Amino acid sequence: MLTNKKIGFGITGSHCTYDQVFPMIEKLVKEGADVQPVVSYTVQTVDTRFGDAEDHLKRLEELTGHSPVRSIELAEGFGPANPLDCMVVAPLTGNSLSKLANAITDSPVLMATKATMRNQAPVVLAISTNDALGLNGVNLMRLMATKGIYFVPFGQDAPFSKPNSLVAKMEYLVDTVKAALQHEQYQPIIMTY
Repeated sequence: MLTNKKIGFGITGSHCTYDQVFPMIEKLVKEGADVQPVVSYTVQTVDTRFGDAEDHLKRLEELTGHSPVRSIELAEGFGPANPLDCMVVAPLTGNSLSKLANAITDSPVLMATKATMRNQAPVVLAISTNDALGLNGVNLMRLMATKGIYFVPFGQDAPFSKPNSLVAKMEYLVDTVKAALQHEQYQPIIMTY
């Protein structure tokens, strides 16, 4: 089902989830997808206890065979001239979530997503934010009600220590992409962690 599908894969700055995200990229590739990595400026420049930016970029290139798209100008190329079959953003931080919900396009990931939406191809979002049930709740609901946007199932990862936090269950990412390519939402969306 994924053979020769051109999948954009945007990564934003929720560094603590990369160990769950990179295996999903590998799985997409193994299932025959042509995965095109796109990275936010944070991914390109911030070193954390979860790894150095350059190491993440190298790993993305090794997994996909493509150099990550690092600029808005290059990401805009995923418009009508070079369309994606599907755009994935995993992890999607609360910052990028709020910008996407409010039509702000100030990073390569957001531009690639906007270009995909313009082409009316599916967009799959895997949220990872400490504020999804706080001020960002309205943005999450706006995107959930947007045609062509599909969510990797998510839940409260730490309901007592971080009651506003929601994180996607990345193990369902590939299944969500397959459903989205059929214009269906993988169910259930809300799961216990």
